[in-house]
Parts: sequence; structure tokens; C-alpha cells
Amino acid sequence: MPIYNAPLGSIDPKETRRYAGLSIADFDENTIRQACNDMLYIANPRGSWNLYNYDNTTGTVLSEKPFKIYGTKILKHLSHCEKVIILAVTIGDEVEKIIEQSFQDGSYVYALLLDAAATTAVEQAADNLEKNIEPRVASMGYKRIWRFSPGYGDWDINCQPEMLSLSAARAINITCTSSMMLSPRKSVTAIIGLVPKTDEFSPQKPSCSTCSQIDCPSRLK
Repeated sequence: MPIYNAPLGSIDPKETRRYAGLSIADFDENTIRQACNDMLYIANPRGSWNLYNYDNTTGTVLSEKPFKIYGTKILKHLSHCEKVIILAVTIGDEVEKIIEQSFQDGSYVYALLLDAAATTAVEQAADNLEKNIEPRVASMGYKRIWRFSPGYGDWDINCQPEMLSLSAARAINITCTSSMMLSPRKSVTAIIGLVPKTDEFSPQKPSCSTCSQIDCPSRLK
């Protein structure tokens, strides 16, 4: 159960703007950058993960208690994988307290931008954890494909308890509610498929540039 604990060097203002759903004219860059800089002092990135064998013929993570995965898109995504990494990442509960206090104080714009910066921060923390894992993956003769989280596509979030258990998320104080929402709220779980280096399989990661919904308000400019 490796634990990842490393500060963020920066928080991407472009991604923060996207998560806030802001058009270019809504706020100037200095306002967004300030929220990103403030979030650097609030966020406490932590991650935990475990490696498992995976049966791609049955869609089963071969953990001590086998974990069966359901969903057409996630099963196709993992169809060439022999191993998987299940991870959990959070930026802590202090973030939520400060965002909520900002709303209560009437600082709605600041709170909105802090919330978006927090979403960016947890995704960047997950990115950094992936990069940290990369040397071990490569030394085993595998390449990783992009991470896939419950709630993406048709992978139901009802699997969150299993994801938390298999990633040892309790060690970094992540739990989930009865409605399968993660707590702290700015947390994620995900599965990373590992494909043999000799396999040419390389699924394309969804992005604004590949999405057909060109009028989406979250689309990167």
C-alpha cells in the first residue's frame, strides 16, 4: 500500500476556468490566478494505491476478494490489460471548510473559483501520482493507459466502496456516503490499466479536441 504525499508546484488557471464554467469575459486572469495560488496553500495532496492482476476475459480484478467490473466502456478500456492499479487521491478536508466559509461570508466569486481550483488540484495530484508510479510500471514491462474513474461512461459509482477498499483509501482518510459520494468531496478514485509494452493497444483519452459537442460551456478555448 504505497502512500503518495507531495505538494503541488502550481495549479493550472486554464483548467480552473474550465471547471468554473467561465467564458473568457467573465473574470480577468489575475482573479483566477489568485484563487489558484491561494489553493496551493490550502490543498494537502495525498494518494494511496495498490497493484493487482486483472482477468480481461471476465473483467475481474484478482484481489483477495475478486472485484467484478461492469460497464461496456470500462471493460473495453481494460480489454488488453493484464494488471491494474487502483488508486485514491484527495486534497484534504480543510479545502471544503474554507470554500464553505467563503460562501457563507458572501464571497461568492472567490468561493466559486476556489472550488474550481480545488477540482483542478485533485486532478493534478492524480496526474502526479501516475507519473510517480510510471518507473515501476515500466520496470515490470508494462505501459499504463489513462485512468478511468467510477462515474465515467457507464461505470456505476456504486463500486466506490470496493474502490476505496482496494486502494487502501482509509489510510488517507477517504470514505464515501450512502449515496456513494466521496468524502472529502475533493477526492477521486480511479483504475489504471497496465498493458504489455509489446501490445500496440493505446486508447485515446477523451478531450475537448475529440468531443463532438462543440458548444459545450466547459470546452477549452
